[in-house]
Amino acid sequence: MTSFTGFPDEAFAFYEGLVADNTKAYWTDHKATYDACVKAPMEALLAKLEPEFGPATFFRPYRDVRFAKDKTPYKEHAAAVVKDDLAGKSALYVQLGADGLYLGSGYFHTATDQARRLRAAIAEDRTGRELTKLLDGLTAAGWEVFGERLKRLPKEYDAGHPRADLLHHKSLIAGKRLEPAAWMHTPKCADRIAALWRELLPLGSWLQTNVGASTMESAYRNRR
Repeated sequence: MTSFTGFPDEAFAFYEGLVADNTKAYWTDHKATYDACVKAPMEALLAKLEPEFGPATFFRPYRDVRFAKDKTPYKEHAAAVVKDDLAGKSALYVQLGADGLYLGSGYFHTATDQARRLRAAIAEDRTGRELTKLLDGLTAAGWEVFGERLKRLPKEYDAGHPRADLLHHKSLIAGKRLEPAAWMHTPKCADRIAALWRELLPLGSWLQTNVGASTMESAYRNRR
């Protein structure tokens, strides 16, 4: 494996072209560019980050269109994730596309038992205030806090609860988009990503401590 030297301009140009022409013909004509300028540096980046953050899963570039209305065959970004939120470890996410990099962390998916524990921890004063402080800090640092939400507040919680808005959450994520910049073409890109992921670790620690892994076998079966 070669060392990580950054993402070349061609990586971003590749996805600009794919967004404009998401066809097998485009992919076939530019497959060598994907392999050399997207796949190879992404794998090198993940290898460099692995000693600190752990092994990552690099997602396949092909879309599953079996049940989708959108039949375009290829994902318009390259993405990887470290850890598994159903196993209780907050996921760390990196994505490369025409619009730059996107980083995130949190529980992207939750089983029913995890969502219930998440809301219980939000509702409880000590853990709920701790989370609010963490999220306020992330928001101030430019992170967007979001997640899958219930349309209605669960009946066991009062609408006047001080954290009523958070109690709608089924999942909880912090993410940040980084527009294309010169530093992304250099080895410093890995250091920048690592520094930003470290900002997210307290959120991951809170989730792991207060929500943890799913105990529902069906949750794992549905992720296979």
